[in-house]
Amino acid sequence: MEYAYYPGCSLEGTANDYGRSVINAFKLLGISLKEIPDWTCCGSTAAHSLSHLKTVLLPCRNIAAAEKLGLELVSPCPMCFNRLLYAQDQIKKKLYDSPWPLSGELPIHDPTRLLSTEPYLKNIKERVLRPLKGLRVVSYYGCQMIRPPKLTGFQDFQNPTTLDKIIDALGAISLDWSYKTICCGASIKIGRKDIGNFLAQRLVYKALEFGAEAIVVSCPLCQFNLDSVQYETGNKIIPIFYFTELMVLAMEQEVVPKHFKTHLVDPIPVLDSKGLLSQSKQF
Repeated sequence: MEYAYYPGCSLEGTANDYGRSVINAFKLLGISLKEIPDWTCCGSTAAHSLSHLKTVLLPCRNIAAAEKLGLELVSPCPMCFNRLLYAQDQIKKKLYDSPWPLSGELPIHDPTRLLSTEPYLKNIKERVLRPLKGLRVVSYYGCQMIRPPKLTGFQDFQNPTTLDKIIDALGAISLDWSYKTICCGASIKIGRKDIGNFLAQRLVYKALEFGAEAIVVSCPLCQFNLDSVQYETGNKIIPIFYFTELMVLAMEQEVVPKHFKTHLVDPIPVLDSKGLLSQSKQF
């Protein structure tokens, strides 16, 4: 199976550890990701605060490039995923015209929902070489991947389960909790650090209350907020994993993920306490 791949800016920069783990996880599942040639920024949060037209046209360029590949599109960053869907929706409704040939019918996938479908879950279970036994985690979805549901297609937007299903397939213990879609503060920290830190800290402490040893995310901004607030306060208490990092850990038998060093809260002690690390190979 092959998909077009749109990494977006974060996965090529501050979240390059997420980007590497996405590519590795899909490769281990036997899925090929073909990066869109000459892709550009989707506009993220900045474009729609300046120009609604740019909000549509910036993603359209990348969608058109993916259509030329003739492949369905995977977008791991929730903000990119949301922007791509929104732009395509605006084109389909004929509210804007794309400067590039565009059908508006390209399937655009969030990887958690794609990989949590039954065929891929079966594939994951079959390829797990080292089950993450005993690792208690909570899945955190944030805002952009699941909302608005009419756009994203998440009907269970108040209690999504895509990440939970993947974590279960890896052999870890997926704990249910009430804060999986509560905002982490997003970018409010830029203007109101006090509010941003409060929102992120609340999630960290609630995860601990529910008995979690780690939080699993699929969003670079969520990962940064939950990780950095612990670093800034000096209270490093719970690691924040990208779900694809745990996939690689479970499916690659002899791996010490060096890119865990980019995490501000070191996840190695938790993994080591569960016997999930090996020193014989690195990537």
